[in-house]
Amino acid sequence: MSIRAPTEIQAACIPPLLAGRDCIGNAKTGSGKTIAFALPILQKLAVDPYGIYALVLTPTRELAFQISEQFAVLGASLNLRTAVVVGGMDMMAQALELGNRPHVVVATPGRIVDHLKSSGGEWDLSRVKFLVLDEADRLLTPTFAPELSYLFDTLPKERQTCLFTATLTPAVEALADAPPKPGKQKPFLHRMTETVETVSTLKQHYILVPSHIRESYLFHLLCNPPESTLHLRRAPPEPTKSPQKPSSGDADEEIVQPPPTIIFCARARTAAYVTHLLQGLGIRATALHSRLTQRERLTALGLFRGAVVPVLVSTDVGARGLDIADVAMIVNWDIPEEPEEYTHRVGRTARAGRGGLAVSFVTERDEERVLKVEERIGTKLTELTLPEAKVLDKLNAVSTAKRLANMELHDSSFGKREEIHKIKSAKRKADVGTS
Repeated sequence: MSIRAPTEIQAACIPPLLAGRDCIGNAKTGSGKTIAFALPILQKLAVDPYGIYALVLTPTRELAFQISEQFAVLGASLNLRTAVVVGGMDMMAQALELGNRPHVVVATPGRIVDHLKSSGGEWDLSRVKFLVLDEADRLLTPTFAPELSYLFDTLPKERQTCLFTATLTPAVEALADAPPKPGKQKPFLHRMTETVETVSTLKQHYILVPSHIRESYLFHLLCNPPESTLHLRRAPPEPTKSPQKPSSGDADEEIVQPPPTIIFCARARTAAYVTHLLQGLGIRATALHSRLTQRERLTALGLFRGAVVPVLVSTDVGARGLDIADVAMIVNWDIPEEPEEYTHRVGRTARAGRGGLAVSFVTERDEERVLKVEERIGTKLTELTLPEAKVLDKLNAVSTAKRLANMELHDSSFGKREEIHKIKSAKRKADVGTS
């Protein structure tokens, strides 16, 4: 893994974890938090490799798979067995994996609770020695409260608990300040030494744009990315012929594909729309959002990681923890409502000392959100201006693509799927709340 020296979070947290202390670790995205908790777990597991030894909870399915992969690499010499237990995958196959008592279970809270309730005692978490909450600021919100409460009641009291997060929220601070339980020490707390949450190698810009022609600005930005990102352009693997539909622009004009770019949208429907729009304009793009099956989500990540498509259009399910090499540019199609989500989004680029670029589209409705983001990150975004005449050159092609993208959404009954998802979510919360 080319690790030559520990990062700040690793040097700070590994010794207290090895000493048996609970730990709260705060560090920027891309600073090696996973290794900071994985290595102590593996070292202690090697002494007594029996039963489900560690439970790692994450807010997103994609992050769960990534953490599992890192455990597999680090624990290869120990013949480590891991299981990923997330929604959208076959429950029976997961139950069989859990029945084989893997050493490390990486899970989203909702799905592991489902399995605990339906296991019939075939397996349990009674031997868990480590509980890890990765992206703890997101897990310690009302969204996950019922599931976490159930798990805390189920897990053994004599365990080590580790929380890792890039943002210290009031909920995390409250845990750090709470008096310890009888016989226990206060958790070791490591705060990042810098007060600025984003790295210095990240250039952060905004583009002032009227909301009704945002699509034209996005198309121009992707076709004419800033010069600092051009060296990261990747040639797609053979064959180069794209399976996507032809461009709605000039038939004989070939689009030069952008360098690896993640576009963040607030809603699943918006992400689906932007993906259809870009595909219609000849840009290879794929979507990552919660209305896709887990297989579709993993396929989308695989296509982006493998340079088959240069653009990933994602909701905030892709904002946390994902480590994808050489992402050149992050585009905020929507400014996030919570300023800490901005930190996580832009943390997908400029990782491990590399450079990166973040561009936020600021419409007439976004002034307050931008001010909150700037206050959070402790720095001002600088304006990036695009040549309006050239942007509007492609207005007709973009308008056609917009119309076709909306037709695609309508024909795929996306609205009905949204309603079904809302009903299922409400039923889930009711089931957990009454347990």
